[in-house]
Amino acid sequence: MDKNYIVTKSNSLINCNYDLSVQEQKIILTLASMVQPQDTEFKEYEFKIKDFIELLGVKDEKKYTEIPRMTKELMKKVFEIREGKDILQLSWLSSVRYKTGEGIVILKFDSNLKPYMLELKELYTSYKLKNILSLKSKYSIRLYEILKSNLFKKQVIIELEEVKNMVGSKEKTYDTYGNFKSKILTKSQKELAEKTDINFTYQEIKTGRKVTSLKFYISTNKTTCKNEIAATLVDINPKLQQNMDDINLVKEIIHEPITDIEALKILISANGNISIIKEKYSYSAAVHKIGNMVGWIIDAIKNDYKSPKGKANKFNEYDQREYDFKELEKKLLGWK
Repeated sequence: MDKNYIVTKSNSLINCNYDLSVQEQKIILTLASMVQPQDTEFKEYEFKIKDFIELLGVKDEKKYTEIPRMTKELMKKVFEIREGKDILQLSWLSSVRYKTGEGIVILKFDSNLKPYMLELKELYTSYKLKNILSLKSKYSIRLYEILKSNLFKKQVIIELEEVKNMVGSKEKTYDTYGNFKSKILTKSQKELAEKTDINFTYQEIKTGRKVTSLKFYISTNKTTCKNEIAATLVDINPKLQQNMDDINLVKEIIHEPITDIEALKILISANGNISIIKEKYSYSAAVHKIGNMVGWIIDAIKNDYKSPKGKANKFNEYDQREYDFKELEKKLLGWK
């Protein structure tokens, strides 16, 4: 079990309605992080009880008996997924086995979850497990997943009652919008900004004087992303960590808007040599059209392109390749 493991779920699973406690969600999401991209069937996933205790924040080791109680309750939790005109009712787990005297628990997902967690090709969301492990509120975990799945759109409008159902706020006290706002929205907003890779703000949409929908504005948390970049630099080349300013320097050299991650990829391809980056970028002026500047520069560095002379222009003969930067970013940050 590693906090850097990746949780991947279909967006339809993320955006359905269910109500799990903080501990129950962490069990499910930790289990989900054990699933490998190449898996075609769910396996039995084995955990040490002591790891479970640490994961769930059970500080008193005498409370070992709480773990079986938690998993037993979790197996009773039934939720629904809409499949076209049908409604599928299912549970999260098919079995939980405790190895008596060995301090080991073995869990397995319900097979009906396969279409929503295995061999996903589209409409899915991935994130590092550590984003939710430190969250204290069950509502923060649910809001994180819902908003993370909509990050690519930057904003999303959800009816207020639907938001309440999705995060599992069934308590009567949250019937009043003021309570829901102060106890769930405001607290989750603060917790996500402090502990995860996304931020959000929101706008209240009213029908008459009543708030009926929320428009969420979602963005990448630059603070946590910078920490990710710093950690990546240390892993790849300790010397590069001393030159964090080089990332900003690369962005200044490239007269086009590029992200920190893209600047880092260019920096790594040049092994931290700013002069090479300047040299290769200067050659781009001789190219008639470049569709992917970051990919072009990386190839220019790797293939050691030379300055064109006269009419001969090898850059115009360059066969531009498509770079899947999302995939590269996942690999770069250890997501796969």
